[in-house]
Amino acid sequence: MIREVFMPALSSTMTEGKIVSWAKSPGDKVEKGETVVIIESDKADMDVESFYEGYLAVIAVPAGESASVGSTIGYVAESEAEIPLAQEKMKGATASAPSAPPVAAATSSSTPTVPTVATVTSLNGGTAAPDATAIATSRRIVASPRARKLAKQLKVELSTLKGSGPFGRIVAADVEGVTGKLSTPTATVQPVTSTAPAVSIPTISAAAIAGEIAPFNTLQQAVIRNMVASLQVPVFRTGYTITTDALDSLYKQVKSKGVTMTALLAKAVAVTLKKHPAVNACFAEQGIQYRGQINVAIAVAMPDGGLITPVLRNADQTDLYSISRSWKDLVERSRAKQLQPDEYSTGTFTLSNLGMFGVDRFDAILPPGQGAILAIGASRPQVVATKDGMMGVKQQMQVNMTCDHRVIYGADAAAFLQDLAKLIETNPQSLTL
Repeated sequence: MIREVFMPALSSTMTEGKIVSWAKSPGDKVEKGETVVIIESDKADMDVESFYEGYLAVIAVPAGESASVGSTIGYVAESEAEIPLAQEKMKGATASAPSAPPVAAATSSSTPTVPTVATVTSLNGGTAAPDATAIATSRRIVASPRARKLAKQLKVELSTLKGSGPFGRIVAADVEGVTGKLSTPTATVQPVTSTAPAVSIPTISAAAIAGEIAPFNTLQQAVIRNMVASLQVPVFRTGYTITTDALDSLYKQVKSKGVTMTALLAKAVAVTLKKHPAVNACFAEQGIQYRGQINVAIAVAMPDGGLITPVLRNADQTDLYSISRSWKDLVERSRAKQLQPDEYSTGTFTLSNLGMFGVDRFDAILPPGQGAILAIGASRPQVVATKDGMMGVKQQMQVNMTCDHRVIYGADAAAFLQDLAKLIETNPQSLTL
């Protein structure tokens, strides 16, 4: 049997994907669960793995080129003898240029992304229903890269494990649960030696310098779609001045333990959101959707353009030191384009911090599917009047919050910012508890 391999939908907003590289060459044997091709979706590089044995017969879309979701990107033969037949079918398909096979329609941004299984068409006659013999796609359904690496180190057979990750994906915790060993230390917090900011300046291509048009990459295209969609939301903005002397003092105490200012701000916001569920909510067609989790997303600029928002899940329930370790890992993997969709698309509230660049104030654009985003400026010394009528110097930062007015009202935003300021100014030590 010869099967077509279709471009999978790796996210709910993906309309086309780019072939990063083929892990196999025509004629190579394909084992069950083995990576066949790596595809660049809108925000990450994903492995497409095989759920059956066979031979990669033909590559229809070579590395570096893009194809629309549902279009044919290659052919897999069940046996070596069928490879010439697949090549002939490829020539015939190119000559007749058939339309792409039907695929599941993309869901709305409010619907969780579901792993897409490539439709399998038998070129020997008829169409086979998608099943376990299809090329698996989208989200490393078999196992995450970390789980694979850990399983190899600990000599654990992945096929014997039941995945607890999204849609049954095997994650590192599943491997750890079998061996009783942790892949990363948790008792000791190592100092972070790097002082690089969480946001980097995108690289300007040579084509842009030469005055030519530089095409948008897939990540930039995704950002454009999201930002255009946000224009349909009625928003309002409100600002607040927060004195950061106490927070800065705390940061000096915990910096040597690996805690970053990003982690401090994320924790402070998460704790405050717990008191203000309306600010953590979002708009739904049926009404206001209140969230069961507080997941803080933080904008990170990508070196080659665009941005991504890695998510710190359950930040209100996670200790400060774990948040710092998680954030460091998320940033490293986001810049390597190794994040899974649930690691950048499940935020309930977003932070955008440009303070490390000296920006004192700015407004952020509301991300789709969220009720609010907080723009954080630099903390600077300011001359202020003290309570006793004297003049003094205090460190202050400006924050501006953009809110969906269908969900959040002015009083809600003001109360949230007031409590956030009170926490940062008077009781930041509570963030370490």
